[in-house]
Amino acid sequence: MPAFAAPTLALPAAGLSMAPAYDAQACRALMRGGSKTFFAASLLLPARVRAPATALYAFCRLADDEIDLGVDAAQAVRGLHQRLDALYAGRPLTVEVDRALASVVHRHAIPRALLDALLEGFLWDASGRGYETLDEVQDYGARVAGTVGAMMALVMGVRDEAALARACDLGVAMQLTNIARDVGEDARNGRLYLPRAWMREAGIDPQAWLLAPRFDAALAGIVQRLLDEADALYRRSEHGIAGLPRDCRPAIHAARLVYAEIGRQLERNGLDAITRRAVVSGPRKLALIARAATAVLRAPAPAQAALPVLPAVQFLVDAAALPQARRVSPGRSFDERVGWVIQLSERQSAQQRAWH
Repeated sequence: MPAFAAPTLALPAAGLSMAPAYDAQACRALMRGGSKTFFAASLLLPARVRAPATALYAFCRLADDEIDLGVDAAQAVRGLHQRLDALYAGRPLTVEVDRALASVVHRHAIPRALLDALLEGFLWDASGRGYETLDEVQDYGARVAGTVGAMMALVMGVRDEAALARACDLGVAMQLTNIARDVGEDARNGRLYLPRAWMREAGIDPQAWLLAPRFDAALAGIVQRLLDEADALYRRSEHGIAGLPRDCRPAIHAARLVYAEIGRQLERNGLDAITRRAVVSGPRKLALIARAATAVLRAPAPAQAALPVLPAVQFLVDAAALPQARRVSPGRSFDERVGWVIQLSERQSAQQRAWH
């Protein structure tokens, strides 16, 4: 991701933090108890990026749980949209994650469309949506993971369209890896994310297989095919990682290496994603993270303008690119937005003092 202009809403450091300390601590606790890969890689992020990234992760995790584990997914989504309405209006609920996210979206100009797309993807999960083609699987990956890539790029100050496209590539690649690894677990929960057209081409009836999932050579071929697609996107993402701000490259490169290694482990397991779960060992993960730490010494790659935007993520790139990002707070001047964030921070601190 070529190096870029600073975020539209970069704010003066004096008197302002990403979120009150108690909000940030709650977000870190959620992340530590969630994705071990994300948490480990986040330790390589500079503090200026780690805090907002943690808030984004915490909201994503809470939203996923509320939609996936609740009784009524559609109702949960409506409730989450109302929470986004409130925090984008400057009146977040007295929920620690919401308050932290409110500061992030206004400070870093995170377009609402990205979070709406994320919630749409979570709803697709809960509704048991099926995917006929690779394009449809990528549409899903764009929502549940490409959105995260785009938002991470924004908090790093990355707003170039080509750079945003590479960030989305990485998110979708990671989701394809997740799908390949979790074929068996998903099937046992009644879910199927493999392209059903691929299954029929391999002589597998998707619905019958879902009722009695089993591993065989035909399924192995489909899993390998999906890993190959993920690897192609990982290679595209390299053109973006090398152009990130130097202090951000190690963490993102670490996440890329560790996730791609899941695919390699799956291959070492004979592509059996039904009876075995591919896991990257602790020592191997640490070795990859150490390798990624040297990425800070790498020179930025030349601009890769010829790389096309993956069609599934085009709407995310359009939403996150600089001209649209300026519209995150319609009708407000820059000074008004600065004042809003300062007032929000002061209001949250006052609320915390009142609770104690």
